[in-house]
Amino acid sequence: MLQPKRTKYRREQKNRMKGMAQRGNQLAFGSFGLKNLENCWLTAQQIEAARQAITRRMNREGQLWIRVFPVKPVTK
Repeated sequence: MLQPKRTKYRREQKNRMKGMAQRGNQLAFGSFGLKNLENCWLTAQQIEAARQAITRRMNREGQLWIRVFPVKPVTK
């Protein structure tokens, strides 16, 4: 599962999410991409599930780049 090795501070603040992404919303590699249609925090489980679905659909051919990383801890 994706997780940072260590964090500088123990607890993250929530912050507000507003507006659409201005940077990082263009494809850098390949021909296809997965796009989030609304604001939300992505968890490591969601990223891993998307990766598994894409690799199954591609029949394990070609290459897959994942350029998001769940740094913000999501707690109950």
